[in-house]
Amino acid sequence: MNALLLLNATQLDATMASPRLGNVLIENGVIADIDAPSRAAPGVRTLDLRGKMLLPGLIDCHVHVVASTMDLTANAQLPDALAMGRALPIMRGMLHRGFTTVRDVGGAPHALSQAIEEGHIEGPRLITCGKALSRTGGHADNRPRHDTYDAKRWARNFGALGRVADGAEEIRLACRETLREGNDFIKIMANGGVSSPTDPVAAQGYSVVEIETAVQEARDNGTYVAAHLYMPDAIERAVRAGVHSLEHCNNIDAKTARLAAEAGAVSVPTLVTYEALATDGARFGLPPVSIAKIADVRTKGLESLSIMREAGLTMAFGTDLLGDAHDRQNEEFAIRARVLPSREIFASATTIAARLIGMEDRLGVIRPGAFADLIAVTRNPMEDVSVLAHAADMALVMKSGAIVRSTL
Repeated sequence: MNALLLLNATQLDATMASPRLGNVLIENGVIADIDAPSRAAPGVRTLDLRGKMLLPGLIDCHVHVVASTMDLTANAQLPDALAMGRALPIMRGMLHRGFTTVRDVGGAPHALSQAIEEGHIEGPRLITCGKALSRTGGHADNRPRHDTYDAKRWARNFGALGRVADGAEEIRLACRETLREGNDFIKIMANGGVSSPTDPVAAQGYSVVEIETAVQEARDNGTYVAAHLYMPDAIERAVRAGVHSLEHCNNIDAKTARLAAEAGAVSVPTLVTYEALATDGARFGLPPVSIAKIADVRTKGLESLSIMREAGLTMAFGTDLLGDAHDRQNEEFAIRARVLPSREIFASATTIAARLIGMEDRLGVIRPGAFADLIAVTRNPMEDVSVLAHAADMALVMKSGAIVRSTL
């Protein structure tokens, strides 16, 4: 049996009113006891956490692990071996920053998740949707305007974040193929976006019938649809059609936020990516046509957090970083802290995120039976979430009981 005893652990997760002190016993990658005796049994390793706060591993609900460049057209055209090779340090970096689980919302196949679980690749636990679905000319159709290259061929490339599917029957088939491949949920592009070349940000991505088809296929298979969204009319259309996970939502208004909250939807804001695109986009390969669209969504990001909180709309943690900006992942905590309470931000990256991906009993908490995905920091993040904004401040990162990095 592989066992580790964490001594003098000041434990904290978002379900607790305050920290609790105890010794945490980990057996075979799972938390076995949070009040274990301080004397370790023979063969059990020990690690003293005195003076440190033990937290659940962080969860990022909006990543693209195959996006090694901000130019997504170029990314989609990479040879598969090169695109795969570039994804490896991206995933390793996420894990070392304390994100022990990530939800990829376009690009990564289920096979990549399997390779991580089997131990062939160092990376976080990976929740996948395969290729995001887009209409022709939509947010995941990254062909240049005058390119007549067959869009459906792009979907077979490892570096492509999405695939084109038009009409209810094509969407139905795409959903069934996505789920047959082992992916966990469906992602659709329901608005235009910044990184795609031919769609205005405010453009509707799919008709009501098309969205309802995706939702039906997801529900029939016990899962949900996530949708890329910015504008109130597109968000309302998606919510009324049954979309559960609302990505970005920068331009949401109060009325639409209340509608989403009443429907039990979850929003996944991703503010750090717009800071990265605005400051470093041109330098890291973002095409000029995309740079011109950044202001449409960047300026209302912080305001959207206040609107959604006031409406009671649940928010999970997401970042949506691309290319060389991946290392800014933890900055999302500091950006949200300008508007939201630390306790709520901490919950967004742990308990709320775990519930969104359907793993609330195994992730985001410190309790017997949960995966031993854990990090250690010096301060209470529910009082000051900025302690999570700098990965270098983490004294310990652990996934499934295995120490990823430690300064202890």
